[in-house]
Amino acid sequence: MGIRDVVIFDLGGVLIDWNPRHLYRKLFDGDAAAMEHFLATVCTQEWNRSQDAGRLLADAARLLKQQHADKAELIDAFYGRFDEMMAGPISGTVDILAELHARGTPLYLLSNFSAETYPLACRRFDFLRLFHGIIVSGEVKAIKPDPRIYEILIDRYRIDPHRAVFIDDVAENVDAAKRFGIHGIQFIDPEALRGQVKPAALIIFNSEPVPALGWKRHGVKITPIGVEVLQVDE
Repeated sequence: MGIRDVVIFDLGGVLIDWNPRHLYRKLFDGDAAAMEHFLATVCTQEWNRSQDAGRLLADAARLLKQQHADKAELIDAFYGRFDEMMAGPISGTVDILAELHARGTPLYLLSNFSAETYPLACRRFDFLRLFHGIIVSGEVKAIKPDPRIYEILIDRYRIDPHRAVFIDDVAENVDAAKRFGIHGIQFIDPEALRGQVKPAALIIFNSEPVPALGWKRHGVKITPIGVEVLQVDE
């Protein structure tokens, strides 16, 4: 597959440990069942995705409180205390990001994030300064895995998809990137991403087969000039 000298990262779940449960465990005083019911029926993932796609936070909260007036305080906490949902950086992945930056690899961020909450992450996480370019879904009004957001990234920064690697924790987002010719890796944890470290080389495994090449296992090797996708022996 040759050299891949552009690396694109997702943010939440890859570089930042973001989870609404970090906040709502406190608000529900340890009642896990009540918390899960609230997140499944009130402040749902799909509701939050609408804000990631560009809906204003105030509009989102107002609409939801009309449906769940008795949960108004808990609903307001979702964005009023959003910072408490970000437990911190996923340090192992940030280390990989820093290594790539030190090698001069062009780095990009492609994130599903509200345009109104992303500044909170910017103020808190210095590693976001390492990126050459950033696409936030709420700013461009398109959300992964919608092809439009990948097109925006590629066009805005003139990225050759066949020289790029994309790391995301959601399989559908990875699959969408692959349709553009980008080498996609589904993130599990930093250890799995790093795979194995050798002197002067970092191997990032991806266990998905490559039928056309007859490979059962492959990965990417971070080199001084970029990321090389390569076959890995079983």
